[in-house]
Amino acid sequence: MLPDFRVRQRDYLLEIARALTQELDLDKLLARILRISIEMLAGQAGLLALKETGGWRVAAAHGIPAAFLSYLEPLLAEEKAAELDLVELNRMLKNLTYTASMGLLNGVGIPLAAHGRVIGVIFIFRSYPDLFSANDKNLLQSFADQAAIAVYNAQLYGQVSYEKQRLDALLDSAADGMIILDANRNVERCNNAFEKLYGQPRAGFQGKAHADVIRWARRPEGLTLEEAVSGGWPLTPNAYLYVEGDLERADPPALPVGITYAPLLAPDGALRNIIATVRDITRFRNADQIKNTFVSIVSHELKTPVALIKGYVSTLRREDAKWDKATVQDSLKVIEDEADHLAAMIEDLLDASRLQAGGLTPNLADVNLPALAERLAERFRTPDRRHTLVVDFPAKFPVILADENRVGQVLSNLISNALKYAPRGEVRIGGQVRPGQVIVTVSDEGPGIDPADIPYVFDRFYRSDQAVRKTKGAGLGLYLAKAIVEAHGGRIWLDPQPGSGARVCFSLPRK
Repeated sequence: MLPDFRVRQRDYLLEIARALTQELDLDKLLARILRISIEMLAGQAGLLALKETGGWRVAAAHGIPAAFLSYLEPLLAEEKAAELDLVELNRMLKNLTYTASMGLLNGVGIPLAAHGRVIGVIFIFRSYPDLFSANDKNLLQSFADQAAIAVYNAQLYGQVSYEKQRLDALLDSAADGMIILDANRNVERCNNAFEKLYGQPRAGFQGKAHADVIRWARRPEGLTLEEAVSGGWPLTPNAYLYVEGDLERADPPALPVGITYAPLLAPDGALRNIIATVRDITRFRNADQIKNTFVSIVSHELKTPVALIKGYVSTLRREDAKWDKATVQDSLKVIEDEADHLAAMIEDLLDASRLQAGGLTPNLADVNLPALAERLAERFRTPDRRHTLVVDFPAKFPVILADENRVGQVLSNLISNALKYAPRGEVRIGGQVRPGQVIVTVSDEGPGIDPADIPYVFDRFYRSDQAVRKTKGAGLGLYLAKAIVEAHGGRIWLDPQPGSGARVCFSLPRK
């Protein structure tokens, strides 16, 4: 009998050794360890509990009634159970088993320990009254020592798998594009954001050299990665590298991007990986362009009235000349007009600033749009007869709830534009009544708006090349008009009429 028993022991130990090297799925491994333990000690049932932060958890069970298991699991999960050592845990399990089986079952628990730390316990039940011999315990302990290593490896594998999943989730949820390069600067992987930004599936550039993927349309600002590496980069672990330029893509146009390179070094200082973060900086480029446009337009628009005011004031103050009353009045009229022009521009700039800070809040009251349009038309009528202003609203046009000053500002901007861009002809201010809204239109008989400019006319500081050459302005009128109309719950749009002048429409709710 002894040789056969030793052979069985050897077979069991060989099986757990195979499990140690083959099985990395923790749940399957625990079930296999428990099954072998029960067979090896001729047991009827068993459980394997793992020690966790909040207590002990039954990770595998075999042959145990569901009712007993449902009673046992919350007991082991209690906070005070986490403080139990193995002796106390064994005593508790033995007492519970003895009581539940009315003295028919015996049990023994053997710790699973790896690297000097208890990670779990195997508890085996058997029905015959003999106690577990020292040989049984030694055999189970030698088996448990190997099983503990298998469990520890499976836990490590699970932790590594979890960390990989978490890294994948972090990469794919990042808004910026990310590329991971190996030490030879070849693309190991990238995230979804870079794939979308680059406009090509990752299979098309995975494994390629960095220089073949990141190609600049023109000389970028800062050193390229290849130039920096040839100069000895990175010299320290936190030696970040930033380069900014226009990235060539599969489909034009080139995309403005800023790329930050961060080195990942091994303990010996060798370069292991390079993490590249690619950010679309189109919005920042546009902001810079708007800022430059603003400075250019405002400086030009301020210079002209200031120069005129200074010129006329200097002329009037000359002591060697005597001016007649008419000349003085004409000069003062120019000074007054230019001062009004400056005040209007400053007010527009303040409104634009308020919009950036949080929008406009209209002060609502009853507004008679036909009467408002007539007052404004009268103010814009001039004696030169080059333009004819016509107010054309249907009878019984409804009174609406709106901010009269702001709606007047919209109409003033539209009428002023019509007079500026149409050399002569009729400027018509009209209205239409719809079930839930009213529509106001301002049209002229000028050259109209170039179709290429239509998508941008409501943008802040936008002025077409023709407008810059022929008329004064800061490019804020239509931008502010759009903001005011939208603050009222309406919308504004262009109604192109090729060869028939410009026509701008806006709607306002009736209630």
